[in-house]
Amino acid sequence: MAKKKSAAREYVWLQCSETGDLNYRTSVNAKGGLPEKLKDGLKKYSPRLRRHTLHKIKRK
Repeated sequence: MAKKKSAAREYVWLQCSETGDLNYRTSVNAKGGLPEKLKDGLKKYSPRLRRHTLHKIKRK
């Protein structure tokens, strides 16, 4: 039987800081805390604005 590795990971949404849309879903390691680049936010593409904007973590 295979080991279950996904228990240590958690899914979070990346929310656009300008429109408030939840554009991306990614998994992060729940045990070690969040990496610094995720805390500050990521520049991701926003389809509504058609440009790159800052996206921050939103937990559901």
